[in-house]
Amino acid sequence: MNISTILKYLTELRENNDREWYHAHKADYKAANVEFEALIQELIFNIGEFEPGVLHNTPQTLTFKLNRDTRFSRDKSPYNPAFRAHISSMGKLPVPVGYYLMIKPGDQSFLGGGLFADMFRDATTMVRDYISENGGEWEKIIHAPDFEKHFTVRGTALKNVPAGYDREHPQAESLKLKSWYLEYPVKDAELEDAEQFLAHATRLFRLMKPFNDYLNKALSGFQMPER
Repeated sequence: MNISTILKYLTELRENNDREWYHAHKADYKAANVEFEALIQELIFNIGEFEPGVLHNTPQTLTFKLNRDTRFSRDKSPYNPAFRAHISSMGKLPVPVGYYLMIKPGDQSFLGGGLFADMFRDATTMVRDYISENGGEWEKIIHAPDFEKHFTVRGTALKNVPAGYDREHPQAESLKLKSWYLEYPVKDAELEDAEQFLAHATRLFRLMKPFNDYLNKALSGFQMPER
C-alpha cells in the first residue's frame, strides 16, 4: 500500500484540472485508485473490530467520484482533486453516520465522523430533539478528556436557538447547529507511512464511536428522501 502514489496523482490533477489531462492519465488514476481502495479495505477491517456492521462493505461501494457538479459554482474545474470515502453500516449514505476519510494534497486531508449533511431537515430535527431530551449524555461524550483533546464538534449554525426549543437549554449552542460533525486534520507527511497512518486513523475513529453512536440513536428511523 503506497499513499504517496495517491498524493502524487492528486497533486498533478490539481495542477492540470481539465478533462483532456484526466483522460490522458487514466492509467495513473487507476494506479492511485487501487492504492486508495486497498487503504479503505484495511480501514473496513480495522473499524470492523469495534463496529462489525461495516464489515460487509467493499471499498468500491464506499468511494466518491472525482467529478464535480459545476452547475451552480463559479469554479468550473471539472474534478475535485481528492479521494474520499464514507464507511458505515449502510455504506456511503450520510445516514447512518460513519467514518469519513478524505485524502487531498496540500495538507488538506482529514478524518471525519458524524452528520455532515445539513440539507436533511428531518435529520436535523431528530438530532435536535434527541439532544434536547438527552443533553447529559451528549455532554459526557463531547467533553470526555480524550475526545476534547482531539475533536471539536463542528457544523452550520443558526444565530439563535430555533423555535420550539428552550433558549436557556444547557445545550443551547448544540441546538443551534444544523449538522454535527468532526474533522481531524491530517498533513501530507503523516501519510508517508501507510501502516502508521492506518493505526493512527483507527485509534481516532475508535474515539469517534460514542459520538457516532449517539447521533445514530437520534437518527433511528430516519428515511433518506427519494430523489
